[in-house]
Amino acid sequence: MPGRRTRFNSKRKIAEAPPPKEALKLLEKEVRYGGKPEHKRNPGDFRLSPPARPRRDKSLCDDAGIFLRSRALELLRAGVRRGLISAWDGTSYPQNIWSMTEDGIPLEAQLENAGNGTYHGYPLMENDPFRKTVIEKWSESKDVND
Repeated sequence: MPGRRTRFNSKRKIAEAPPPKEALKLLEKEVRYGGKPEHKRNPGDFRLSPPARPRRDKSLCDDAGIFLRSRALELLRAGVRRGLISAWDGTSYPQNIWSMTEDGIPLEAQLENAGNGTYHGYPLMENDPFRKTVIEKWSESKDVND
């Protein structure tokens, strides 16, 4: 059941100044989405092994209406386009990327494989204090394609 966690990573931080548009556009093309079974009740088309293994202390993609890998990748790339990434020097990949669903659910993605830019993501829990930061930054940000 989401919300059971009471401790969250207090070191998470969205980069103060977004990278140049050209760097974000390149990063958007390179990022991939993998996924983790502990964030899934319904395995969708994520091809995970095991397909799903929801944990009580983890938030579930299902609760945010994310059942397709293509949708997860779309949301990951939307976060990149808006510059909602952790500190990044333009090489390799940022540790975190944040995004929002159309329904206003803030999401967090963590780098899963630094070799090929694969991330896994999940909705931020209601009691996560960083949730408010993501919502505020999202509303202040603009897509690099606009």
